[in-house]
Amino acid sequence: MFSGLSALVIEDVADSGEVVLVSARTRDVPVPCPVCGVVTGRVHAYHGRTVRDVPIDGRQVVVRVRIRRLVCPVLGCRQQTFREQVPGLLERHQRRTTRLTGQLSGLVKELCGRASARLSKSLATPLSYASALRLLRRVPVPVVHIPRVIGVDDFALRRRHSYATIIIDAETGQRIEVLPGREAAVLEAWLRTHPSIEAVCRDGSTTYAEAIRRALPDAVQISDRWHLWHNLAETVHKEVAVHSACWAKAGPPPTEGRQAATTRERWQQIHALRERGVGLLECARRLNLALNTVKRYNRVAEPERLIRAPKYRPTLVDPYRDHLPQRRLENPAVPVTHLLREIRELGYTGSSNLLVRYINQGRVEADRPALSPRRLARYLLTRPDHIKTHQRERIEAARAACHEMTALADLIHRFAALLDPADGNATRLSTWITSVQEEDLPHLHTFTRGIEKDRAAVDAALTLPHHNGGTEGVNNKTILWNQRCQAVCLCITSR
Repeated sequence: MFSGLSALVIEDVADSGEVVLVSARTRDVPVPCPVCGVVTGRVHAYHGRTVRDVPIDGRQVVVRVRIRRLVCPVLGCRQQTFREQVPGLLERHQRRTTRLTGQLSGLVKELCGRASARLSKSLATPLSYASALRLLRRVPVPVVHIPRVIGVDDFALRRRHSYATIIIDAETGQRIEVLPGREAAVLEAWLRTHPSIEAVCRDGSTTYAEAIRRALPDAVQISDRWHLWHNLAETVHKEVAVHSACWAKAGPPPTEGRQAATTRERWQQIHALRERGVGLLECARRLNLALNTVKRYNRVAEPERLIRAPKYRPTLVDPYRDHLPQRRLENPAVPVTHLLREIRELGYTGSSNLLVRYINQGRVEADRPALSPRRLARYLLTRPDHIKTHQRERIEAARAACHEMTALADLIHRFAALLDPADGNATRLSTWITSVQEEDLPHLHTFTRGIEKDRAAVDAALTLPHHNGGTEGVNNKTILWNQRCQAVCLCITSR
């Protein structure tokens, strides 16, 4: 029961209800002087110490220990007399045994201040929230082994104000270091002190890439496959939006309306100025447009490629699209109020304004509901074995209406296959880039140029098993821990 007190001589154990009192003394053995190291057993005086130990049967344990004050036999020693210590059991100036301190340290490390103070009362080891915080600050920082492959990423301590850089073990996911700031110099200085690192997983950040190149020129940089797919998804959405006037012919006509007329007029103005030799910046000034807008209109050979399909969201009227066209075909003059009453009998729960707007937009006469570019892009990016029947029909209709959508869908599937690391993926990536350059997909061309700028890291990502996914998970845990620490500091200042 008192095996943890084996370094002492237990003289008496008394039961006083909620507390178990243990009387003990140190063993009569010589101990070394803490200054000169000479062993001595000469007693100068005795002192008492009262410490708490781990509870027994839900009751507190208080140990009263008689400690010897010994005399150093060396003349001129700075420590003429000293109190003996009990290594592994009692620490200097502490009122808890070492094993009780270890248990409480594990408690406060998980729950911080007030929560651990409340729980400690139920565990028969009561302590205040201030003592809990002192124990938390005394928890030693573990010694972390620097691994062979690391992951690097940044996270916000306070969004748009302060950031930090996190470094993890890419093989185990263990957090290694958190550096202040996300500048290249911060990461470079840390990497120079750890030359044993062989590979670094990162995202597409040029800042981290330059820091790694300067500090560890021989280390392999591995781009993150998730970011590659994410960047491709954004590029696919842009390409689908550019060709929306082509693949959306089956829905409500996108080439009519005020927005389409404005797009045509703006395209004609910009191209007229360009034919007269006016520069892009001067065109933007004259037409009061953004420079990037002028560049986008200047790249397109015909205005129809700039006209977007209507961004209609699913509504409560969609389930009754089969009924509405049939009734309007039977009686073109049927009032909207009659249609509203009929579909409400079928289960419609929306308003009359929603039905009127739905009819005025031309969505009843269309062959199918309008599909937004973002939704079609999502269909194209979905795994083939996860696509539903109606989604596959939409994809096939878009591919039949637009050659670029056919080429885009094939290129997406080929790139997705490269995300499974294999030895020959670097060569397959070169073939894929060549296929992209042969198609009329300007946004995808921009994506391939970005890959070429970071080609070595992308090749490593597609051929090696390491990735930066674990860094994102550790990022979330670190942010939560940072929020808990901020709450603790706020609690302290409020007191």
